[in-house]
Amino acid sequence: MPELPEVETVRRGLAPVMEGETIARATVNRPDLRWPFPPDMAARLTGQRVLALRRRSKYILADLSGGETLLVHLGMTGRMLVSGDPLGRFVHDHPAAEKHDHVVLDMASGTRITFNDPRRFGAMDLLPTAGAEAHKLLAAIGPEPLGNVFSQPYLVAAIKHRNTPIKAALLDQKVVAGLGNIYVCEALYRAGISPARSCSRISTERIAALVPIIRTVLEEAIAAGGSSLRDFRRADGELGYFQHSFDVYGREGQPCRTPGCGETIRRIVQSGRSSFYCPQCQR
Repeated sequence: MPELPEVETVRRGLAPVMEGETIARATVNRPDLRWPFPPDMAARLTGQRVLALRRRSKYILADLSGGETLLVHLGMTGRMLVSGDPLGRFVHDHPAAEKHDHVVLDMASGTRITFNDPRRFGAMDLLPTAGAEAHKLLAAIGPEPLGNVFSQPYLVAAIKHRNTPIKAALLDQKVVAGLGNIYVCEALYRAGISPARSCSRISTERIAALVPIIRTVLEEAIAAGGSSLRDFRRADGELGYFQHSFDVYGREGQPCRTPGCGETIRRIVQSGRSSFYCPQCQR
């Protein structure tokens, strides 16, 4: 499932062709994805101007001129692809319609944004812009890891006294928004912390040091266009390439990249998810 860098990459790709533009026609080709679409979604989107395109955790939020916000979650296989940009920022012509093109937004500029989702685990909803943060999908989410609230004192206070593994604590969306399996594995490697170590057994200093490390990993991943492992594509249809920079994720049995280490990367399963780490460098 796309994590914060992938969703932010899509948002940045969509912003130039959506912000300030009007949805001339919205087409909804089925009644639902993971959940039913809101009533009359196509009619409620048609004619609306996109005032701003923002991200909250792994959700894209398009604030509309009529006072509603379109919420988009990509799910496991969802893609939002841009075609037909008259200003040449996206070179693709409008492709032929595909089976899994569930929602199509034709902008007044001539650009088309297509939401394609073969497995239909994605979601869309319309909610009042005023008070959008109180929506059931957003209300309990923790601070953004690239924002000021996610500080060293905050993270220490949030997890220091937990008896759960540090990996599980960082994946808790109530603690920090948008982090997923890939980037937690990578951040813990850089911090030298085992994913299985209990939060309560990690020093305050080491927990605090995770904050700038997490930010750096996310910023590097966004700069690389995210990670394309299976289905992820950027808004222009191209792959991300941060996967070529992984230190531990998906590298089970391969040599640790720390100079002089000599160990190999191992994999364990925690709460049904694979954790990759170096047993020598991460304690």
